[in-house]
Amino acid sequence: MTEWQKSSFSGNGPDNNCVEVASDSPVVKLREGDAPGVVVTTTPGAFGALIRGIKEGEFGRLG
Repeated sequence: MTEWQKSSFSGNGPDNNCVEVASDSPVVKLREGDAPGVVVTTTPGAFGALIRGIKEGEFGRLG
């Protein structure tokens, strides 16, 4: 069974949807909280690169 995790920054209310992540070796799974049936898979290396890019501001800021 896949155990999904969401960010600690996400609230628990009905309007607090977020991206959820799960490790299912050898892949990482991602899904949107309000569309749990749509799952995207990637490698741990690619997911790590995405997280590093986000932290380093490579993708800019929204809003």
